[in-house]
Amino acid sequence: MADELTPETPEEEQPQKKHEQRKNGLYPGVSDELADSMRAGWADTELHGLKPVAQAAHTAERRASLSARFPGERIVVPAGRLKTRSNDTEYPFRASTEYAYLTGDQTENGVLVLEPAGTGGHRATIYLLPRSNRENGEFWLSGQGELWVGRRHSLTEAEQLLGIPAKDVRELADALAEAGGPVRVLRGHDAVIETALTDKVTAERDEELRVHLSEARVVKDAFEVAELQKAVDSTVRGFEDVVKVLDKAEATSERYIEGTFFLRARVEGNDVGYGSICAAGPNACTLHWVRNDGQVRPGDLLLLDAGVETRDLYTADVTRTLPINGTYSDIQRKVYDAVYEAQEAGIAAVRPGAKFRDFHDATQRVLAEKLVEWGLLEGPVERVLELSLQRRWTLHGTGHMLGMDVHDCAAARTEAYVDGTLEPGMCLTVEPGLYFQTDDLTVPEEYRGIGVRIEDDILVTEDGNRNLSAGLPRASAEVEAWMAALKG
Repeated sequence: MADELTPETPEEEQPQKKHEQRKNGLYPGVSDELADSMRAGWADTELHGLKPVAQAAHTAERRASLSARFPGERIVVPAGRLKTRSNDTEYPFRASTEYAYLTGDQTENGVLVLEPAGTGGHRATIYLLPRSNRENGEFWLSGQGELWVGRRHSLTEAEQLLGIPAKDVRELADALAEAGGPVRVLRGHDAVIETALTDKVTAERDEELRVHLSEARVVKDAFEVAELQKAVDSTVRGFEDVVKVLDKAEATSERYIEGTFFLRARVEGNDVGYGSICAAGPNACTLHWVRNDGQVRPGDLLLLDAGVETRDLYTADVTRTLPINGTYSDIQRKVYDAVYEAQEAGIAAVRPGAKFRDFHDATQRVLAEKLVEWGLLEGPVERVLELSLQRRWTLHGTGHMLGMDVHDCAAARTEAYVDGTLEPGMCLTVEPGLYFQTDDLTVPEEYRGIGVRIEDDILVTEDGNRNLSAGLPRASAEVEAWMAALKG
């Protein structure tokens, strides 16, 4: 990886200060002649006639809804800043969900400001980093200059793409510090902006903003539904990729599976929507197994929980539990079919007017019945459910909202989410599981080390639901046939 030209410069110095120092010849190793050369001889690359991003009309509607919720108040929503990974390298940047949801932009340092207008609404302005300055050396001397990290859109180009007036974000902190009137800011993403607003905001009011923006995403619009389907379709292809290379994973480790799926995510989307769980054998009993360094053995199961995130940041979240050698053993099939039956009951419970908890309750009843039937729990089933005894092996809730975050709308109030009622346009996962730990002496030895989860992404429709991930087989016999066909 190439070094910057002035490594002796402390990274903590502010960019503008560094630029001024270089301009005044204060940086060793940069001659006046070289500085003059780097300022001149560059073609005009301004882009003209750009079309708005695909979701521009939707983001305008979302901003209008936000404006109506907080009349007369200044609303500040930052994208966030780069985070250092090590020394002078940064983690890949992902804009805050709320900022991307309201603007369609994904660039670091961006800030959306809704300023109260005299008409009772708001004027929206997006504050962004402009093109790198070539006069003061920022273009080539700054570690974030365009010569190092690539061209960014000019403010004029950003206005065309996003449909929002754009200004230089480097002027925003001072402007906010001097602004009057009530202000709310989305916290946790930009310390510079929060510092400028320290004496103007309260934690309680800012939390109301965060909660509102979370609840605003509970019901998806048409653009979001299409993005979720796109994410799921890519995820289906990623699962197919994995099945085709299971023999190579057997010769290496779970990381071959992780890397295979990641390739699909990067080629067709932005990234994976969360750390892929590629859990073979007893690792499947660890709910968030993301080490992915275990062995992949014929005769074991592979629990693959993974999702592609689209370039507009909507993610799938799908799980299949596959027999590595292509065929379930009798005990594996017994456990798998029980989970499948529970998932079928859960999906059937997803419909408009149902309570959010209904699909969880439906899956838990089926699994409790199976555990009693197998002699692992003492009935009756009602007693088991009342005391939640099945949770020793079912462990987790059966699903969550899905969208730009894998656990979407997480800041929503309980009454608007887990105690709420399902509506058309909501998208959620249904993902029951059974997990028998290797050291669990309360179950027969044949169960130990088996972990099974089946997860699909379900859209609530006007007349019921639609399984967005129906392209992946679920029934055990169908899974075996699908794997056999892929291995050819």
